[in-house]
Amino acid sequence: MNHAAVVLATAIAGAGVGATPLLAQQSMGERLPVREVVLENGMTVLVLPREGAPTVSFVVRFGVGGVHEHLGTTGIAHLLEHMLFKGTNSIGTRDVAAERRLFVQMDATHDTLLLARAAADASRVSALEARIEMLEDSARAFVLPNELDRILTEAGARGMNATTSSEATTYFVELPANRAELWFALESDRMSRPVFREFYTERNVVIEERRMRVETEPGGLLYEAHLASAFTMHPYGVPVVGYMSDLQTLSRRDVEAYYRRFYGPDNAVVAVVGDVDPDQVEGWARQYFADIPRGEAPPPVLAVEPPQRGERRVTVEWDAEPRLRIGWHVPSGLDDDAAAIAMLGSVLTGGRTSRLHRRLVMDEQLVTGVYASTGPGTLFPQLFQIDAIPRSGRSIELVEAAIYEEIERLVATGPEERELEQVRNQVEAGNVRRMTSNLGLAFQIADSQSLLGDWRETFRWSELLDSVAAEDVRRIAARYLVESNRTVAVLRRPGS
Repeated sequence: MNHAAVVLATAIAGAGVGATPLLAQQSMGERLPVREVVLENGMTVLVLPREGAPTVSFVVRFGVGGVHEHLGTTGIAHLLEHMLFKGTNSIGTRDVAAERRLFVQMDATHDTLLLARAAADASRVSALEARIEMLEDSARAFVLPNELDRILTEAGARGMNATTSSEATTYFVELPANRAELWFALESDRMSRPVFREFYTERNVVIEERRMRVETEPGGLLYEAHLASAFTMHPYGVPVVGYMSDLQTLSRRDVEAYYRRFYGPDNAVVAVVGDVDPDQVEGWARQYFADIPRGEAPPPVLAVEPPQRGERRVTVEWDAEPRLRIGWHVPSGLDDDAAAIAMLGSVLTGGRTSRLHRRLVMDEQLVTGVYASTGPGTLFPQLFQIDAIPRSGRSIELVEAAIYEEIERLVATGPEERELEQVRNQVEAGNVRRMTSNLGLAFQIADSQSLLGDWRETFRWSELLDSVAAEDVRRIAARYLVESNRTVAVLRRPGS
């Protein structure tokens, strides 16, 4: 999630909270007593002690995501996210040596299976799939399922999970403060000695996830088709979950080799926020993580999306309620114009008084919802996106025309100062809320450190938003929200 999404989402969520002046909140964030520790292997550890509940939040962000993959390996980062919950040489197993002997057999069978598929030998494919399933069942006799989860849950953990995006894979959990050292022991073991057990079973889980979220879900289909049409060269156009054909061919060796190469400590930022002693946390970090060897930097993203020279349109037919997505190419979330782009999105859809919400949802009742966002990542030129869900009986064409009319009005006159002030007030209120959650703060400082090299930048973003003028918003809309730069994706019922 980019800075615009973090700040404006927390702003709207916290709009009912009493706020202190924006710059006071800004400086308070920058003055947080964060200790930054950089180990010799390159791992960065950020420690923020906070009084209050005796809990601590942990976030580990690896700077590896969907953009670092290539055709043939799409979805590998997301698959790895799943596999790293499967345990280690010592966690989740009764006999790791016996497991590994079976891994050799099933991986060799998988190699043969790929050849049989290429030869379209259906009977051979069926037999080999059955053999892999049988070998996985045999290996499962040595598995202690979900042992990592069990250990953490018995220690009082909450919210253990992970997420994969275009540019990162992030793991997180909350623990009682008196069990903090346990996290270091478990995480260092997972980082240095993971075992990708139940691999083909878990790969099938990911395949089913893709099927449910994309191939049988109209919103997912529309999203994937839209990005693929908007990005013809850049990997932002490739789904983070991966293509089905790639998921079906990834092997355990592929995934393990990818992990060993790119998920080293030099590509990790750890944020520890809560009731902790910074000296003790630094000691644990050095004790448990310092001996883990460096990895490689993730492969650079060299593809550059060429300028769009005309409107693109794509239609997805599905027996579901119509939907509309419009995207315009805009600079990256690190660009000087990023704050003005974020402000533009909030002026259009950020709350009940925003332009598109007021017209499309409340006044003319054309849609049930309308939303603006930027994505799918932050580091590279991205899309400014508007999603709309027409009300039953309302045509997509009518909704689309109304959106363009509001954009033209904005370009002609710019936003009113009261509109910008409303957004600033939302951000002020949200700044109070964003300081109350240990886990939220851990995410913010880890993301900011990983993306920008400085945890303080997440708080400086508020100041950038505050400096956006009406002319900045008008200029951005006039420059980027033009017909030749837009890609439109429509979900329609067949024959409609």
